Amino acid sequence: MGFLKPLKRTYKKFDYKPRYYQGEGNPYEIKHRFDHFRTTTGENKNLKTKFLTAWEELKESRGKGVNKTIVIIALLLTLIFLFIIDFDLSIFLK
Repeated sequence: MGFLKPLKRTYKKFDYKPRYYQGEGNPYEIKHRFDHFRTTTGENKNLKTKFLTAWEELKESRGKGVNKTIVIIALLLTLIFLFIIDFDLSIFLK
C-alpha cells in the first residue's frame, strides 16, 4: 500500500565547479562560519560522542574568568536604569 507511506523527498545536488578556478576545493561551498573552531563538528556522528566532547570542551574553558568589560557595562546600565526610575541611591551611603 504505497499511498499510505509518506513520500520521501530526494533533493538534487548541484556541485558547481568554476572552469578557471585554480584554488583548492569549491569556492561556492556553503559552510558554517565557526565550524573549524568547534570540536563537536566533524567525524562525530553519534549524539553521545557529541555531548561528551562538548562537555570536555566546557570543562577546559571554565578557567578564563569573567570579562571585565561586560561587568563594567552591566554596572553602568544598572546605574542608568536606577537614575531613570528615580531610585534614591543615598540608602547605600551613611
